[in-house]
Order: sequence, then C-alpha cells, then structure tokens
Amino acid sequence: MEKALLSVAYIASSILFIMSLRGLSSQETARQGNLYGVTGMVVAIIATTLSSSVTAYGALVGALLGGTVVGGFLASRVAMTAMPELVAMLHSFVGAAAVLVGFASYLGDDGHEGSRTILLIEIFLDIFIGALTFTGSVIAFFKLRGTLSGKPTLLPGRHLLNLSICAATLVLVILFVQAPGTTGLTPLLIMTALSCALGVHLVVAIGGADMPVVVSMLNSYSGWTASAAGFMLGNDLLIVTGALVGSSGAILSYIMCRAMNRSIWNVIFGGFGADPPKGSTKAAPVTPEGEIKETSLDDCADSLLAAREVIFVPGYGMAVARAQHAVQQITDTLRQRGITVRFAIHPVAGRLPGHMNVLLAEASVPYDIVLEMDEINDEFPRTDVVLVIGANDIVNPGAQTDVSSPIYGMPVLEVWKSRKVVVLKRSRGAGYAGVDNPLFYHENASMLLGDARTTMESLLGKLKAA
Repeated sequence: MEKALLSVAYIASSILFIMSLRGLSSQETARQGNLYGVTGMVVAIIATTLSSSVTAYGALVGALLGGTVVGGFLASRVAMTAMPELVAMLHSFVGAAAVLVGFASYLGDDGHEGSRTILLIEIFLDIFIGALTFTGSVIAFFKLRGTLSGKPTLLPGRHLLNLSICAATLVLVILFVQAPGTTGLTPLLIMTALSCALGVHLVVAIGGADMPVVVSMLNSYSGWTASAAGFMLGNDLLIVTGALVGSSGAILSYIMCRAMNRSIWNVIFGGFGADPPKGSTKAAPVTPEGEIKETSLDDCADSLLAAREVIFVPGYGMAVARAQHAVQQITDTLRQRGITVRFAIHPVAGRLPGHMNVLLAEASVPYDIVLEMDEINDEFPRTDVVLVIGANDIVNPGAQTDVSSPIYGMPVLEVWKSRKVVVLKRSRGAGYAGVDNPLFYHENASMLLGDARTTMESLLGKLKAA
C-alpha cells in the first residue's frame, strides 16, 4: 500500500514538473509554470519524508530547515545582475550532492537488489558526471562574476588531454567494477580527480560570449547527474526529473548554438574568440573606418519624440546598471505619445538564457512588445530610432562581413539598417567577446556614453519635460 501511494505521489510530481516546463516556455505563463514546479517539489519531498525508508528524521529535518533558510536568504538578497552566477553555483551544488551520494552508496553497499555490476556502473557514472558538473560550474561562477577572465584559456594539445582523460576513465571503470567489496575505492577516487580536472579544463577553454550556452549545458549536466543518481538509488522520480532537466538543457543549448551559427561541439571544445574561424586564417582583420560620433541627451530625446517607431535592444550593460525600470518608464512615456515601442531580444544577450526577458518582466514591460531576433530583424529598416542599451557583440555587423572575426557567421540584430542608432555604453571599448564593433563608425550611429541607469533616468526627465 505504501509503495503504491509513493508511486502515485511521484507520478503526480512528474506531471507537475512537465507542466512547469510547459509553463516556463512562455512569459505569459511563466509564473504559473514556476508554481507548478514548486508544488511538484513539495509533493516529492513530503512523500519521500513519510516513506518507511526514512528513519533519521532528526538529520533530515535539520537538513531541510538549514537548506530552506540558506536558500531563502540567498534568493532574497541576490540581485538580478547576479542571477547567472547564482544559477551556475546552484548547478555546482547538484554535482557535489551527486558525488557525495555516490560515495555513500558505494561505501554503504549492503546487498543491493539486482546486478552488482550494473549498480557499480551507475555509481561510477553518477560520480563522474557529478564531479565534472561541480568543478565546471564553479569555474563558470568565477567567470560570470568576473573573478576569472572571460577569455578562453587554451592549453597546448587540449583535445588530446581531454581524450586521454576519457580513455583513463574507461580503464578505471573496468578496474572499479572488477574490484570486490569496497576495494575499488582507489580507482573511484582517481576517476573523481580526473573528472574534476576535466570540468575545469572544459570551462576555462570557453570564452565569455559562449557563457549563456555553458550555463545551459551545465544545467543539462546537472539533470543527467540526477538521473544517474536515480538509477543508482532506484528512485523513479529522480530518473524522470533528471531526464527532464537534462534533455531540456541540451535542447536549449542546441537552440542557442543554432542562433549563434555554431555547433555544440565547437562551443564545448572550441575556445571561442581565441582563433579566427576555419577557412579564414589568412584573412587580415578588418579595421573599421570613420569616426565615432557622440550624441547628447537632448538630441536623443528629440529623436525619440520625433520617431514613429522605436526599438530598444537591451544587453548585459542594462543588467549591470539595473536600468530596466527606467527603460520601462521611458517605454510608457513614448507609448502614451502614440509612438510604437518594441524590444529586440537576441538569444544569447546577457549571461544567461532568457536573461533580458527576466529583467524586462521584472520591470513590468508588456510581454507582447518583447520580440525575439527572428521576429523583429525584418522590422529594423522601417524603424526610426534604435536604442542599444549596453549591448555590443549581438549588434556587430562584422559578424556578417568580416571573415576574420571570431563571431563571423553568428546571426545578429541588424540595427544598422534603421534610420538612426544610438548606442549607450560606459566606454568605447569592445564587448565581452573582445571584438571591435564597426557599428560605432556607421554614419547613422552615434554613441551616448555613461552609466545606463543614470543615462536612462536623465533621458526620462528630458522626455517628461518635453
């Protein structure tokens, strides 16, 4: 009876998790999807806690209360700009938990039902993926935080090094499975160290422009880790949930790579920004010609008020400055004057999949005017003014014309086709990928230097005064 009730609870949780993913696929239903996910997790925790297999309630309650307090404290204090590194760190927790559970299952093996060989392989895979996820997520956290450079660190013979670690892992799994009792601890520890090193090596070789894809891939790794732990523990809910997270993360990574005109293997093993694309190594870098023109707040305000159609292109600079609320107020002001305002979102804008969508939703920007790149790129030629707020690489025309550029071939927002482009930046420097942007030198482009939030608030004052 108890087993049947537990199965029903797990099925209900799985259905809620699937509904959560469905809800999170749209901004309009994201809140409801999030609620489904929370409800499914609560049901799963309660069902597992009340099962007869749980006996150490003191330790369990302490862990639940401690995790709830720490998680709630962090969630209430973290800024939206720090969300990418928080997500990366949460992935590292999943990896670390999987490693600890794997070692506990191996050392505490007291006669698992079924094949011992299969159990040992499940433990090995769980620890291997978990250790890789843990160290890779920690490195991603430091890169997103700015502690480590966004430039790729490429070791000589890096691909051979990765293959050597994988080959050594295959040898270790054979030694581990053949070892009687718990005498396979040594190859298991060696594999864990190698997996940790592989996680570090894979992520340090990835450049800053690919970090949204990296975060998505780490999300996928954490899901497969949970699924492997589910097989190891004989827990159906972990298997289903892990498979949902792993497959959705992999699909999202594929979609983002396709939007960047890059293969997933190129992102994971390539080292973005270190070398020119294949077939263009002999091409000389294109040096932009012309001068960068600066504009003023008054001129920018006049251009916006005289426009019929305006498009905002938000980037990570808007997130850093926390300018989304001022942008939302400017949007309301312009729309009240009968001006059509829309937002253009690039798939890899920011440091996290959907980063800009989350910020705009937080500022209560209407969902129907927030459009993806494929939906809005054809609208730029009919647009009077485009305001680029802290974005760089995603509006770089060199991605279409400069074969020597590391981002050549990446689809970008074609803002230069509009009548006028105003770029808000703190400085004239290159973007996160370290690539110069010819947009700054276009005849119809001008630059408004300064902090995005301060500039947007000042611009809002000009618009209201007019």
